[in-house]
Amino acid sequence: MTQKLRVSLLGLGSMGTAMASRLLTQGFDVDVWNRSPKEIGELLDQGARLVDLEQAMQNDFFISMLSNDAAALEVFSAAALAKAKPDAIHLNMSTLSTGASKSLAALHESLGLGYVAAPVLGRPAAILNGKLLIVAAGNKSSVEAASVVFDKVSAQHWNVGEDHSKSILVKLGVNYNLIHALQAIGESVALVESGGVDPNTFVEIITHTAFTGAAYTGYGPMIVNRNYTPPGFSVALGLKDVKLVEDAAAELDLYLPVAGVLRGLFETALADAELKDLDWSAIAELTRQRKI
Repeated sequence: MTQKLRVSLLGLGSMGTAMASRLLTQGFDVDVWNRSPKEIGELLDQGARLVDLEQAMQNDFFISMLSNDAAALEVFSAAALAKAKPDAIHLNMSTLSTGASKSLAALHESLGLGYVAAPVLGRPAAILNGKLLIVAAGNKSSVEAASVVFDKVSAQHWNVGEDHSKSILVKLGVNYNLIHALQAIGESVALVESGGVDPNTFVEIITHTAFTGAAYTGYGPMIVNRNYTPPGFSVALGLKDVKLVEDAAAELDLYLPVAGVLRGLFETALADAELKDLDWSAIAELTRQRKI
């Protein structure tokens, strides 16, 4: 009987929890770890094993889905990584800054550990349904080795090169496009709604032939019906991604004229007690509220 591959999942937010569940259903033995105490009874019932940080780094692959640069840099310190299994490969599926990803890659390499920057495209439901997309970058042999995981948890994955910043740039580019779509949907809904047009009819029209992408079919009804809970992706994370896009653009000496406007919208939403804990698509409410 072939022994199951044991992997670790570090970071049990909504994305990490879904990834741990997906790994379990795909036949992996899974160790899980979170920075703070969290109720994970459902994962334990599925067969996950709760471990400490050092134990989590003793498998051939440890996958992280942490919220931001600060969390990743704190967890994956030189002292912590020095205790990892020799030649283990870290699959970092978080969306970090290009700078943080490069720093982590260099640190792993100095300690003889593999590191693949592998940000994901999709919400928790996409993970659970096997529709997740992964964009990977890193040492060719590490990325190829990671396919044993990627093939099971994603619908498709890409290797965009050995420079770890490239996969981050792709993810930021995708999210930047999506953020524009959120605002475009919000503005167009506000326009037709203000003119007395049924916004549900409007969304049906634009998703029928003109715009059939997931942003419109997924977020359109959410915005029309103000269905922003539970958040699949938070306002705070939306702001983080806009800032990461601006930082990445600055590193490339590129000016993105709409980025500052979008950052302002997310900052305003995050400062609004009624919006700050909702799905990031709730930025549409700011346009609804503004009148000349």
